[in-house]
Amino acid sequence: MTDQRLPSSVDVAIIGAGAAGLGAARALEHSGRSVIVLEARDRIGGRAYTRMVTPQIAFDVGCGWLHSADENSFVDIAEQLGIAIDTTHPPWSEASFGDVFPPRQRAAFGKALDAFYERVWRAAKRKTDAPAATCLEPGDRWNPMIDAVSTYVNGAELDRVSIHDVEAYRDTGVNWRVRAGYGALIAAYGASCPVVLNCAVSVIDHAGLQVKLETTKGTLTAGQVIVTVPTNLIADEAIRFTPHLPDKVDAARNLPLGVDDKVMLKLSGPNDFPADGNLRAATMRTAMGTYHLRPFGNDCIEGFFGGSFARELEESGDGAFTAQAIDEIAALLGNDIRRKLSPLAESRWAHDPFARGSYSHALPGHAGARAVLAAPVDDRLFFAGEATSPHFFSTAHGARDSGERAAREAMGARVVTATKAV
Repeated sequence: MTDQRLPSSVDVAIIGAGAAGLGAARALEHSGRSVIVLEARDRIGGRAYTRMVTPQIAFDVGCGWLHSADENSFVDIAEQLGIAIDTTHPPWSEASFGDVFPPRQRAAFGKALDAFYERVWRAAKRKTDAPAATCLEPGDRWNPMIDAVSTYVNGAELDRVSIHDVEAYRDTGVNWRVRAGYGALIAAYGASCPVVLNCAVSVIDHAGLQVKLETTKGTLTAGQVIVTVPTNLIADEAIRFTPHLPDKVDAARNLPLGVDDKVMLKLSGPNDFPADGNLRAATMRTAMGTYHLRPFGNDCIEGFFGGSFARELEESGDGAFTAQAIDEIAALLGNDIRRKLSPLAESRWAHDPFARGSYSHALPGHAGARAVLAAPVDDRLFFAGEATSPHFFSTAHGARDSGERAAREAMGARVVTATKAV
């Protein structure tokens, strides 16, 4: 990919070079239409971003797992690009390291979690939506940890998540990884796309026949525009529609991005720890991390935090995730582990100005907002992104597939392009 100059006009302008924007651009490659992707960051990938924190350790700052890998479009893309896929079972499916989560307790928790999802499934059959927290068994000792699972999966606690949305998500249970990094895979996928970097869009003026975009690099007109930015940017009106699109803004506000963050710790003297191990205790707390020991056999530990706890740690500033992770690991494995752990990297997605969160969840009563956000406007404005995916929201492949869907909608629409009437 080379950083392009901003053209004065194009047939199709795509806002955002994350998985959705790149998916749209790739789908339009042979359409005969002029296309440009406008990206506010100095890189492509959006919430998919791989950092090499050591010469051996690739840290996926954002998405890291090929969820529902047997139906994930990035699996075939990786094969086409010659990028290796690792099919090792995810650590959360394995027994916890040591004796911090004894098998009997783990089995009891698994039973309680399965029963919770069974209640969600039954509740979702009702037309009236409600917070997923209403499906918790009153007084169950495992409720705080079931809520912790929601913070990892949804980026929010169950009281802020729609039952219908939880049920709509499609999880085949197959989860794979990319050794080189999921972000690196998506960057390779988008390498051929025409992108203008450091080009933030502030206004989408669709009052005239052509859509006018105001950006930090000047003004561009387009016959059609595909909007793929995270919902929080639309909800906060960081990008303003003229005329106003209240249905889109309201839909975005009902699909807020939760918060999920990661920390990577260097591990010295790792011989006592299994490769791709799991470390999680029966803490009976919602505010807790979960840990992946030695991913890919590397000398490191990856920690994961979600929900309001992750937001609080972000507010505490740089280094807060590292300190919390080391404290939690030491509480589980003993203080001697502290001298073996040192910081490598951490994320703070809620403080990222071009994301303002991690991935979307529907607020109770608003699962239908995904379809509202996805609907085209006047055959000229099209919407994509993980939040518009009906069943694979919160995933990179859901985002990519939605970009391809929006591109098909644009190609099928009757519009005036930058060069001729169609």
